[in-house]
Amino acid sequence: MNEMLHLVYELPRDSWEDFLRLGGWVVQVILFAALAMWLLILERYWYLKRIHPSRLAEKKAEWTGRRDRRSWTAQRIREQLLSELKIGMSATLPLIKVMVPLAPLLGLLGTVAGMLEVFDAMTAAGQADVRAMAYGVSHAMVATLAGLIVSLLGLFFSVRLAARVRWETDRLPDRFVTE
Repeated sequence: MNEMLHLVYELPRDSWEDFLRLGGWVVQVILFAALAMWLLILERYWYLKRIHPSRLAEKKAEWTGRRDRRSWTAQRIREQLLSELKIGMSATLPLIKVMVPLAPLLGLLGTVAGMLEVFDAMTAAGQADVRAMAYGVSHAMVATLAGLIVSLLGLFFSVRLAARVRWETDRLPDRFVTE
């Protein structure tokens, strides 16, 4: 039991180094893509928490400051104000949604690269060298694992963000009453 606890406490530093070494260049690309995706996700949460409320207040003040709210022109202005708010809320969501399937595709690229290493090792040795094959297979599996983990986490948060934007968007027309 003591050995197991010791292993758990040492896991982060050693496992990250091993993970990057075993995964090769593809895992580094996947981690870069994951960093970009997480920056976009955090930016969206920050926007919805900090920026959107003030923009909403500005647009609402602009709408309530109008004397005419019933004419055709006033309704077009209302639609424009709502549209600007919707665009602001969902600005980087399409990019996040692209990053989610990109990660497993990069993992697949790592799988193919790892299997090519296996075949190269077999060709160079003229036979099945177990150590060289194991390295290539581990390279392939680590890249696949990294891509899947990044994708699953990104999928979870992108769906949550999209639902939050949809919820906020559905509530917008009620805040801009036409009296």
